[in-house]
This record gives sequence, structure tokens and C-alpha cells, in this order.
Amino acid sequence: MIEMQKLGTHFEKANPNVKLKWVTLEEGTLRQRVTTDIATKGGQFDIMTIGLYEAPIWSKKGWLKPIATDAAYDVDDLLPAIRNGLSHEGKLYAAPFYGESSMLMYRKDLADKAGIKIAEQPTWADVKAFAAKAHEPKAGVYGMCLRGKPGWGDNMAFLTTLVNTHGGQWFDMQWKPQINTQPWKDAIGFYVDLMNKYGPPGASANSFNENLALFNEGKCAMWVDATIAASFISDPKQSKVADKVAFAQAPVAVTPKGANWLWSWNLAIPASSTKDAAAQSFIKWATSKDYINLVAKEHGWGAVPTGTRKSTYANADFQKVATFAAAEKKAIDSANPNDSTLPKSPYVGVQYAAIPEFQAIGVAVGQQMSAALAGKVTVDQALKTAQTQAEREMKKAGYYK
Repeated sequence: MIEMQKLGTHFEKANPNVKLKWVTLEEGTLRQRVTTDIATKGGQFDIMTIGLYEAPIWSKKGWLKPIATDAAYDVDDLLPAIRNGLSHEGKLYAAPFYGESSMLMYRKDLADKAGIKIAEQPTWADVKAFAAKAHEPKAGVYGMCLRGKPGWGDNMAFLTTLVNTHGGQWFDMQWKPQINTQPWKDAIGFYVDLMNKYGPPGASANSFNENLALFNEGKCAMWVDATIAASFISDPKQSKVADKVAFAQAPVAVTPKGANWLWSWNLAIPASSTKDAAAQSFIKWATSKDYINLVAKEHGWGAVPTGTRKSTYANADFQKVATFAAAEKKAIDSANPNDSTLPKSPYVGVQYAAIPEFQAIGVAVGQQMSAALAGKVTVDQALKTAQTQAEREMKKAGYYK
């Protein structure tokens, strides 16, 4: 997004009648601001950055204008998993600026030193064994870095995939919350134990950016997070361990279903916008093949937005610099928001449930899980409280009596 803001001058030069005004917010604040603005028809923004979670909900409600794509835009070039998630009744309602799944990123040198070979799709048990061997806090290396900061898009994005692969789900087919169940106990118990033994201190406050900084400093043997991280940790300008990293698919437990998430940040036009033509032209520019080529020209192929277009992954120059490209594309292609849990689920989404009530539930549950990680409550207490909170929200919303 920072790159896009810098390169916006190219768009303004080509479109002298359009002036771009940017508002940059921290992720949690961004979600609150855009949700409030669009729900109240505030009309504060002509273009919003929204996620794969909001797109289907908001397009159904008629809150977004469809994206007017043309032949040059080549909508068929968008990765199918992402494109499907942003479409409603065959129309695209948001254009992906970048997409991601999640995967395991690890220090190949430390794995070699420990005599451990990481499989292309390791199990969580394998990962824990490596964490135990690589964990050397005195040398400033922690066995595993994972999200702990509360938020439906922070710790719960990761933890939902961990629950999925342990055979769990958010809601059963009657929309009853399934948080206080064995798969959740197994997953969260495993996570708290793993992080208490082999995680960095203060992990309950860490999300993507904090873990990225730790990894780049050489302080994490392993990290499971967004595939976009791969382009930062393999960049010698940003990472002290750029030449020592390797990639694998997200670890699995009971089932491979829902083990890795699917997400994209997208540009969308709220129905309240009065500057439709200018907004459409900017979105088409910022999510086009030409834009990707512009980033490559200005900053190199290692800096291009990933996870959106087939043509990016087919590009030989991109493949050369992006050692992670194959693993990332495999992760994105394998994520299925329509079938991400072992028991049948009524919702769409891998690391979230695409219903309006999920934001509040995810935030409340995230706080409980973060408290369990920090040792303020037991895992059992956290799950019990989270279950009660989720039941209350779902009953209030009329999903069941």
C-alpha cells in the first residue's frame, strides 16, 4: 500500500483532472472506520481498502458498486480462488491489490544444524520437534513465532487455520458455535504450550508486523503467517537472514482442510461515492498488469504485489527473484473457502466466517485466546467464556433460539 501511494503520482500525471487523497490507518482501525462509513452511507471515501471477508457481505447488501472491467484489464488473469471470493452473481465487486495464503517460513540453516528435513507439507508435530531443537533464547533465537495479538484478523486468522486442521469449525450446520469442543481444546492447548515453551517473550502482543521484525532480525527459527512475508524476509535490504530462508506449506494436524488461509486486500467503491468514473479508473490502474510491471520497473520484481494474477507467476523475471513463488501459489490455489472444515459448515471462509456477526465474535474470542497465551486464564476457561460470548451474539442475531 505504501508503494501504491508513492506510485500514485504516475496515475495523477496520466489523469491530471484526478487528485488522490490518502488516509492510512492501522489494520484494526481501518476495518472499524470503513465498516462504520459504509454502513451509515457516510460517503467519506470514494475508494476503500476492504478484505475478502467484507466483499461478499457488502456486495449482497448493495453497499458496493461493481467494478467495470474491460478487455485490457483481463479479469480472467485473476487467480480463481481470489476472483471467486470477490464476485457476487457473476460480477466483480472489488479488485485485488494483493492476495495471500499462509505458509511455513523457516531457517534452512537451523534445520540443517538440527539435522531436520522439513517436508513440503509438514505436520504440526514435526514443527514442534524442530522448534524444540532450534530454540536458543540465550543466543537470541526462538523456536517459533506466531500471532498472539487479539483480533479477528490478527491472532484469530492464524488460530482458525490451526483449529480447522485439528478438525474443528466455528459453527455447525445449525449455526451453533463449536468453540468449547475437543478440536478447539486440542488446537489452542497445542498453541499455548508451543508458544510458552518455544516462543518469544510477550508473544500475546505480536501480530504480523512484530513477527516480521523478529524474523528479519534472525530471532525466529520458524514462522507461520501470510505468504506476503516471504517477499520481505528474502529481501537482503530488509532481512539479516535473507539467504537462509526456506518455505513449506502450512503445517497440518488431523486434516489438511483449512490449514492455510485465503485473503486478499482489495480496492472497492462504496455505493455512496459520487466520483465513480475517477474511482473506477484508479482501481483499474492500481490492480492491472501494467501496474505490476511499473512496480517491477521502479523497484524490481521482488517488490511486486503477489497473489493476484496468473501472469505474475508465469513471468520468468518474477520466478527468478521470488524463491517463494511456487510455494505461495500452491498455498493460494489449495485454499477453498467453500470447503475448509472437516465437519460440514454453513459458512464461507477459511480463517473467518463470512457473516456480519463474525467481526464481533472474532474480536471477543481473540481476546480470550490472547489472555490464555499470556497465562491470565486457562485454555479451558478461555474456550468456555468464548463459547458463551459467541452463543449470545448468534442468538441475538436470530440464527437460532
